[in-house]
Amino acid sequence: MNKNRIASIDVLRGITIFLMIIVNTPGSWSHVYAPFLHAKWHGCTPTDLVFPSFLFVVGLSMSQSFRHLKTADSGKLIRKITVRAGMIFLIGLLLNWFPFYLTGLSELRIFGVLQRIALSFFGAGILIVLLKKRNGLIFMTVLLLLLHWGILYFFGGEHPYSLEDNIGRHLDLNLVGAQHVYGGFGIPFDPEGLLGTITGISQVLIGFLIGGYLFEDKEKFNKRIRHILYLTVGLFVLGKLWNLVLPINKPLWTSSYVVYTVAIVTALLLCLVELVDKRKKVRWAWFFRVFGKNPLFSYILSILFVKLFLQVIKWGDTNLYAWLYTDVLSEIFSPKLASLVFAVCFTVFIWLWAYILHRRNIVVKV
Repeated sequence: MNKNRIASIDVLRGITIFLMIIVNTPGSWSHVYAPFLHAKWHGCTPTDLVFPSFLFVVGLSMSQSFRHLKTADSGKLIRKITVRAGMIFLIGLLLNWFPFYLTGLSELRIFGVLQRIALSFFGAGILIVLLKKRNGLIFMTVLLLLLHWGILYFFGGEHPYSLEDNIGRHLDLNLVGAQHVYGGFGIPFDPEGLLGTITGISQVLIGFLIGGYLFEDKEKFNKRIRHILYLTVGLFVLGKLWNLVLPINKPLWTSSYVVYTVAIVTALLLCLVELVDKRKKVRWAWFFRVFGKNPLFSYILSILFVKLFLQVIKWGDTNLYAWLYTDVLSEIFSPKLASLVFAVCFTVFIWLWAYILHRRNIVVKV
């Protein structure tokens, strides 16, 4: 590992990718333990913490890669941000399309997890380059959170935070059409739609601000840990109070959801800082650091293999994914345990690819 890398950030990144793959690949969606399911609408389960954790870590990583922001060429930096965001968005679009012979362009889903990451990274990156100063970024973060709330409330229907009436759904339907929107909620609605990018950007900005403040001055490190701890408690309380008027809701990516999840993920970061950075207890985290070195590549690879197992490697009336769960693991374990074991085994399978890159000291920059 690069000696300049901050171990706690690598570990948090690796834990996040590990959990992203686990929750996305149960052996059967009909047999999943409750903590590994998303909240049906309002609310927040442990699984609902995973994706916002990744956006938060994107911000943490940017706080390290943008250390020399004040002396950097802004135009060149904006071009790099734009190219990278465009690449991530395109990969997400191609993964939605893959395998290409099964999905027509007329029904291709436009948005998705990688697309949300790309747009949030792009928006946050541009704001960071243009504003530069911490106070300006804090102001913009608060403004984005309030803006998203206002758009939901004032432009939604009779029930602005409902599945049917929320303005984000109607925006996506008018922008790209129902055939290009996720249908897993029973009606066309995309949980990674365009409106949620506003709060996605704020999530990245908060990660950037916390990472920049916490790690920029080694001499004030302990003092700043205490400051971030106070902030974490404050954000948690704010999230719970805000939930009384603006529900914590992942599909809508509400501002209360951002504040609440940031508080929990920051608390985890502080635990890792204490354990990994300060006490140098790193051996237990080696598995996660391997994932943390190539996080986006590992996630992309997981989606690719899931589609191969489900839609390409098929015979008769079954496929490799279903056969492994039904004919192998379900013969050994109970349905829910078999589903979890499948997810863990699949995640370890993806980790092996990350380990090959780790052994060769290869970082795939997506």
